[in-house]
Amino acid sequence: MEAPENTRLQLTVHYDGSAFHGWQYQPDQRTVQGDLQAALAQLADSPRTVLGAGRTDTGVHATGQVASVDMPERWTPAELLKSLNATLPREIWVESVRRAAPDFHPRYDAIARTYTYRVGVDDQARSPFQRGRCWALCETLDTELLTALAKDVLGSHSFEAFAKSGQPERGYRCNVADAAWTDWKLGTRFDVTADRYLHHMVRYLVGTMIDVARHHRPRADITALLSGQERLTTSPPAPPEGLFLARVEYPESASLADELPDSPSLSTASA
Repeated sequence: MEAPENTRLQLTVHYDGSAFHGWQYQPDQRTVQGDLQAALAQLADSPRTVLGAGRTDTGVHATGQVASVDMPERWTPAELLKSLNATLPREIWVESVRRAAPDFHPRYDAIARTYTYRVGVDDQARSPFQRGRCWALCETLDTELLTALAKDVLGSHSFEAFAKSGQPERGYRCNVADAAWTDWKLGTRFDVTADRYLHHMVRYLVGTMIDVARHHRPRADITALLSGQERLTTSPPAPPEGLFLARVEYPESASLADELPDSPSLSTASA
């Protein structure tokens, strides 16, 4: 009996990272990729491999992670969306399912990713219903300094100083297309869009910018770190619970519009 034909599907996934040891599958730990693969294997009656746009770390959340999976053709996007959300644990929710090009790869086809980091300034950030989804700092910050610091990181820079580890073969240069600190209901939030990121880069950036906004170090440290000044180090990274993978962008050719009229020029997955 011949195996059924498969079709590639693109998923937009939300998850509470506090429940998982990161995105990437680990045989002895609970991960987002592992739970998704288990649910899809149950629906397909055979093992399924799920690929993601980014490997979020332990405790990091997502409201716009993009994943792909090959499923038997009998599964329409609408049917898979309904069945998958009925099967998955409560910490994971699939926002949308759409057909994708047969060669679509959520990681390698991405042209930009946006991360959001929330910092709680109000005492309500200490609530057990909030502190798992923000950095409950609960201190006054110099918001004008934060606005200026966001502008300092715009453009193409070497972020080697802001990385726990890197990929020397690819270099440390990243192009930041957008960066801004804005008001959040319990404090402030940092949104950053770049073509690529280094390991823990956003958390080191936030940790250092927050120390500047607390007047614990000078503003000039940010530009000095970006210029590779020796003997200067970042502040400790901001904790993982404040970080969200919010959006992944693709060129239109990377995925096929499915039941979506008036497709935009960029295919995006967003919060």
